[in-house]
Amino acid sequence: MWEQLSSTFSFSALWSPGIMVAAIVIAGFYLLLTGPWKNSFKDSAPIPLYKKILFLIGVFLFYLGLGGPLSLMGHLLLSIHMTEMALVYLVAPPLMIVGTPAWLLRPLLNIKVIRKIFKFFTFPIISLLLFNGLFSFYHIPEIFDYLMVHYTAHNFYKAALILTAFAMWWPLVCPIPEYDTLSGVKKLGYIFADGVLLTPACALIIFATTPLYATYTDPTIWANAMGYCVPTGTTVSPELFDQFKPLGIMEDQQLGGIIMKIIQELSYGTALGYIFFQWARREREKDAEELQSPEFRISEI
Repeated sequence: MWEQLSSTFSFSALWSPGIMVAAIVIAGFYLLLTGPWKNSFKDSAPIPLYKKILFLIGVFLFYLGLGGPLSLMGHLLLSIHMTEMALVYLVAPPLMIVGTPAWLLRPLLNIKVIRKIFKFFTFPIISLLLFNGLFSFYHIPEIFDYLMVHYTAHNFYKAALILTAFAMWWPLVCPIPEYDTLSGVKKLGYIFADGVLLTPACALIIFATTPLYATYTDPTIWANAMGYCVPTGTTVSPELFDQFKPLGIMEDQQLGGIIMKIIQELSYGTALGYIFFQWARREREKDAEELQSPEFRISEI
């Protein structure tokens, strides 16, 4: 299939140089801000290498899903599209949040207007409902097919999904102690609610008995949607439709829902592990502080 893609579509269509450059710039500024320029920030400190790696992986996954070959292939197969969405909204945001040090974010959040907006959209109930609501509406067939052939509307919707995805993940992996307001038990409940709210969209796709999306069944609509993946002025012929269908329409559709559900479970399961180890570390630190406190020493005497 790769040979067909590379012979049919240009380098620009496959690799989206503009988005590639944007990802490189973001990664470069991050490395500068957390490296040579970190002394410009109050209370800055070196961050562990693993956090830098997590952030850079998150940036790479954003590029892969929004501008790399995976983005192009997502217009060919629904299963690839769902993989792309899972990486962009369920995997990349928590990696980037965990990889961002608190001292880098505080100056931005100290701006009153930004702080108020930020607190509103990261309030747990609001962030849960906004992200999962937008995600579920996106997969309603009429909305999905409309967005796939309306470039501007699709970009605005994707931007809203990205922002709400970060807001949804923030209460779980918040790197700033004073903003980390949910207890361990509440975070467990938050993840459970997140999984419940995301399930209907996956179930709709997995258990549908007929093809849901005209984008993947109608050659004319498919060609129109593909037109936004190639350089301006390039047209895609509907006759190419059958060349990129290694799976049957129903098999591709069901596989897409299954992939989304599996990646969701893996990302939420990883979040559970992260929350547990963070909680255990805080408890150990608390116990150590109590052992060293004057009150404890007096009681021992």
